[in-house]
Amino acid sequence: MHSFANFITKSYKWILAFWLILFGVMTYFAIQLPGLLAGDGFRVDGEHEKVMKIVSEDFNLPAETLFLVFDGKTDKEIESTLSELDSLGIASEIVSPLNEKDQYTDDLSYAMLQFSEEPDDMPKAVEDIRDSFEGENGIVLTGGGAFEHDINKASQRDLMTAEAIGLPIAIIVLLFAFGTIVASVVPLLVGIGTVVCSLGILALLGNNVDLSIFVLNIVPMLGLALSIDFALLFISRYREELKKQSITDSVIMTIRTAGRSIIFSAVCVFIGLGAMLLIKVDIFGNIALGGMVVVGMAVAASLTLLPSVLLLLGERIHKGRLLKDRGEEANGWRKFANAVIKRPVTIAIVAFVLLAIALIPVRNMELTIPQIDSLPESFDTRQAFESMQDTFGMGNESTVFLLAERAGGWEDTGGLSEMKKLEQQLTDDPLVGDVSTIYTVSGIETPDQWEQSLLVPDMDAQLKPVLENFTNGDQLLVPVTLNASGSSNEAQDWVRDWSAKKTDWNLLIGGESRFNQEIFDEIANQIVYVLLIIVVSTFFILMFAFRSLVIPIKAILMNILGLSATFGILVYIFQYGHFGLHPGTVALIIPVIVFSLVFGLSMDYEVFLISRMQEEFSYSFDNDKSTVEGLATTSKVITSAALIMIVLTGAFAFTDVMPVKQIGVGIAIAVAIDATIIRLLLVPSLMKLFGKWNWWLPFGKGLYRSKNQQPHDLGK
Repeated sequence: MHSFANFITKSYKWILAFWLILFGVMTYFAIQLPGLLAGDGFRVDGEHEKVMKIVSEDFNLPAETLFLVFDGKTDKEIESTLSELDSLGIASEIVSPLNEKDQYTDDLSYAMLQFSEEPDDMPKAVEDIRDSFEGENGIVLTGGGAFEHDINKASQRDLMTAEAIGLPIAIIVLLFAFGTIVASVVPLLVGIGTVVCSLGILALLGNNVDLSIFVLNIVPMLGLALSIDFALLFISRYREELKKQSITDSVIMTIRTAGRSIIFSAVCVFIGLGAMLLIKVDIFGNIALGGMVVVGMAVAASLTLLPSVLLLLGERIHKGRLLKDRGEEANGWRKFANAVIKRPVTIAIVAFVLLAIALIPVRNMELTIPQIDSLPESFDTRQAFESMQDTFGMGNESTVFLLAERAGGWEDTGGLSEMKKLEQQLTDDPLVGDVSTIYTVSGIETPDQWEQSLLVPDMDAQLKPVLENFTNGDQLLVPVTLNASGSSNEAQDWVRDWSAKKTDWNLLIGGESRFNQEIFDEIANQIVYVLLIIVVSTFFILMFAFRSLVIPIKAILMNILGLSATFGILVYIFQYGHFGLHPGTVALIIPVIVFSLVFGLSMDYEVFLISRMQEEFSYSFDNDKSTVEGLATTSKVITSAALIMIVLTGAFAFTDVMPVKQIGVGIAIAVAIDATIIRLLLVPSLMKLFGKWNWWLPFGKGLYRSKNQQPHDLGK
C-alpha cells in the first residue's frame, strides 16, 4: 500500500483529469440505461421456458398476450376501439369479448391482444397501443408487457423520490460528522461520480446482457451509500492524521490504514454479491453484476479520486465551518464504552433478548414471487388486472401445459389409446379442474369412436384440424386447468409430482405453476452453497485481517443473528401489515439479497472498529483499553456512516415498487441493528468477556502469542 500511496500523491492531478473525462463519457451512457432495461429478472433457463417456446412455435399458441380491459363501454365503443387497434397491425390477433362471451359482462369486458412472437421492443408496442385510445376513460391496457413498462417508469420515479429524500439528509449527517461544508460535500461528489460511472458501465454491458429494471434502483442505492461510507471513513482518518503531519504524509498514512480497511470491507461485500451468481435466476445475476461494478467503482474512487481531491484541496478541507471542532468529543463514547465493559453480562443479555424478540415473526415468513403486486395500487394497470381477475375468477385457477412425447406419434391406434389414458389420469387428479384433448374438444369419448369418425368423409375434414392443434410429430400438447393459482404451494407441488411421475411418455411441463416452482427450487437448491461461500470466505478474510480465530467467529454469528432479526421485523411490517401498509407477503428475493448485501456491508463497520482495537492492542496488549479506545475513536464515524446508509437505503421506504421498498427497508433495518445493538452493545461486551482470547490464533502469529502469554494467563 505504501508504493500505491506514493503513486497517488505524485500523480493526483492526472488522476483527477482521468476521472473528469471518465465521468463525462459515462454520463452519456448512463442516460441511456433506462431504455436498455426490461423484465423483472424472474427468469430461469429451465423446462418452463423450453415448453413455452415449443408451444408458441409448434402449436401456434401466442408468445405474449396483453389484455385490453373495458369498463362501462358499449358494444359499439368496444368494436370501434378494437377496429382502430387492429388497423395498426401491432398484435398478431385480437380476441374480442364480443365474440367470446366468457370475456364479457355488461359492466366489465376484456379483449386479448395476442402476439405470435414477442415484440423486439415491447415498451414501444405498449406505448403505441395506449396512444390509440389515449384520453378515453374506461379503457386500460394491462398484462405482462404493460406491467414491465409501468414498473420501469415507477422505478425511475422512485429513484428520484429516494434521492430527493435521502441526499439532503445525508448532507446534514455529513455536516454534523465533519462540521465544515467542504468536507461534507466531498463524499457526496465522490458518491455521485461512483454511481454515474457504474450506471454508464452497466449501459455498455446492457447491449450484451439482459438487465432487470430493478438494477436502476439497487445500483444507485448501494453505490451512494457505500461510496459515501468509504469516503466518510477515509476523510475522518485523514483529518485525524492531518493534526500530526503534512498533507501528503497524512494522505499516505490514510491510504495505508483506512484504505486497507476499505479494501477488506469491499472484498466482503464483493463475495456476498458474487455468491448470488450461483443462483441461476436472472435477477440475482443482475444485482450481483450491478453490485460488483458499483463496489469496484466505489473502491477505485475512494483510493484514487478521493485522495486526489484531498491533495488538491489541502487545508481548504476545513473551509466553511458551521459547527465547532470538539476535540474531546470522543470522551462521551469513551465513557459509554467503559460503562458497557463494566457490565458485559447484563449488556449482552439485554442485546440478545432484543434480537430474540425481533426474531419471533420469522417463523411465519411467507415468500412469493413479485407479480402484479410489485406495481403501486394507484396504477390503473394493476387496478384493471385485479378487477379482471375478480370479475372472471382468473385468480383462482392456473393453466399448465403438458408436452408428452411418444415414439411413433399419436395418430395410430396405440397413440390414441395412450392419449385417452393420459387424459383419464389427469382428470382423476383432485386438483385438476379441466383437461383439453381431442376428445374433450370434439365430444368423442373413445379412441374407437374417433377412428370410426375419421372414416366418414365430412367428419374427417372436421377432426383433422383438431388433431393438428394438439399433436405435432411425436409431441402431444395437453393444456390442464388447475383449481389453484399459479403461485400457490398446491400448484407447485402438483408440477413437482407430475415431473417425478414414471410414465410411458417423456413429459415436459410449462406454465405459471412450473415457472414459480423452478424459481423456488433453484433458490432452495443453491442457497446453502451461497451462504457457505459468504460465511467461510468472510471467516478467512477476517482471520487474515485480524490474526484471530475468535473475532471472525463472533462477527459471523452476530451478523447472522442481526440479519435474522431483520427478517422478523420485515415480516412484522410487510406481512402483518403495520405502519400503514396492507398485509401482504415478502418478496422471494429479499432474504437472499439483503443477506448477501448486508453481510458484507456490516463487515465494513466491523473491520473499521476492530482495526482500531487491533492497533491499540498491538501497542498496549491491554484488551480492555483497546476495546474502549477503539470504540471511542471510531464510534462517531461508524454511527455517522451507518446513519447515512440507513438514510439512503431507508429513503426507498417512501417509494412505490414493493420489492425495491422491501430491499431498501430491509437494508436500513439490518444496518440500524448492526450499528446499535450489535456494534455498540454486543461487540464491546463480548470483547470484555473473551478478554485476550479475542486475539488468539492457534497457528501462525496471533497478537496474543506475540507477547508469549500462556493460556492460563488469559484474563489476568
